[in-house]
Amino acid sequence: MTHPPNMRTAPKHARAQPSAPTAVPAPPAVRPHPGVWAVASRRLRAAATTEPGRLRIIEAVLALCVVAFGAVTAFETGDRAAAADDVVHRSQPLSASAAAIYRSLADADTSAASGFLAGAQEPRAVLDQYDKDIEEASRLLVRAATGTDPSSESGREITTLNKELPRYTGLIERARANNRQGLPLGGAYLRYANQKMTDVLLPAAERLYAAETGRLDRDGDEARAWPFLSLGLGVVAVAALFWAQRRNHRRTNRVFNHGLLVATAASTVVLLWLAVGHTVARAELRSADTHGQQSLDVLNHARINSLKARANENLTLVARGAVLTPDGRNDKYETDFNTGMKALGEQLARARELADDDRGSGPVETAIGAVSEWQDRHRAARTTDDSGDYDGALEQITGPEKSTGESFGRVDDALAQALAHEQDQFTTAANDGLGALTWLPVGAAVLAALGAVAAIVGVNRRLSEYR
Repeated sequence: MTHPPNMRTAPKHARAQPSAPTAVPAPPAVRPHPGVWAVASRRLRAAATTEPGRLRIIEAVLALCVVAFGAVTAFETGDRAAAADDVVHRSQPLSASAAAIYRSLADADTSAASGFLAGAQEPRAVLDQYDKDIEEASRLLVRAATGTDPSSESGREITTLNKELPRYTGLIERARANNRQGLPLGGAYLRYANQKMTDVLLPAAERLYAAETGRLDRDGDEARAWPFLSLGLGVVAVAALFWAQRRNHRRTNRVFNHGLLVATAASTVVLLWLAVGHTVARAELRSADTHGQQSLDVLNHARINSLKARANENLTLVARGAVLTPDGRNDKYETDFNTGMKALGEQLARARELADDDRGSGPVETAIGAVSEWQDRHRAARTTDDSGDYDGALEQITGPEKSTGESFGRVDDALAQALAHEQDQFTTAANDGLGALTWLPVGAAVLAALGAVAAIVGVNRRLSEYR
């Protein structure tokens, strides 16, 4: 093969010269993809530049305000209505049951001591009263257990009472059996039973009552709490609707927009219903606490103290000085009687202050007078006993006429009457408070839904003018 002239053939061993490096172009800069909020913000700003876009924004804001107002109102008032319902149907009945348990146990101890003093053949009425008290306490313990968490404080106290009550009744039966045979051991069993009642059963019953009353107080506080968030959202929703109507009037010179007018009316009704209804409920529940529960608490303690004082009075004669105070100077039961009567007087004075009508104060005044008479007769009986006339003292304490037992009966009857009146007052006021909240959650939800739809319809009427 011949080569053209002037061309050279490169030697085979010659190396190829490296070519100059070629510049690689940089990749184009990748712009970050805008986030959802950025896109929404850009679209919102774009929409706000036109009147139809502004109207759509106003429509969404109004509907959101009204729906949020209705939803929060339904939620908050629903919680308060549930708490008020607990006050009426759970907390207060359990508190009353705990007080009745406490009272039944104290009365059973009093009846047991009274029957023992009557001699070997106890009066039928005293035996029946003792049995009635024990049955009532047992029944109420079962009822309280069904509405109480076993692991709670109340549940633990109910367990203690259920365990110790049979032991107490067993001791009373032993005391009776020995008393019927004329054996002095009967008095020892009675004192031991009273000690179990005083040191174990009554403290457990008192703690149960305190726990249930505390739950009642918490439910009442929750039911009376102001729904500030609902009220605030209501003011915002009504103000926003008013502003939208004013804006519409200024731009179109039209006085009313029917949709916005309906939305404003619905929101205003909910706001007024919320304010007035909760104010009424709060006032009634406060009245139930002040004029009902507080009086019930004082009267329950007063009645229990009167029962304990009567039991100590009876046991003073049963023990005949065999049981002394820790310092060994005074009769224990007489000392406990005086302490209880002092507390009883203070509680009756407090109950008189809390009574707000004659039906409440009248029985308390009767009880105060009967307590004074009881103390006078008790001092006379102690003087008779200290002079060595045991039978005379026994008659002055357990006799049918002009005895301390007669005075105690008047005190107990008056306190029972006062308790019944205060319970009626509590129930009436609490039910009125619950009634003021019952339909508010549903009504708020329905009216808010109506208001939101009306606001959307009203704004859409304006939007239709741009189509």
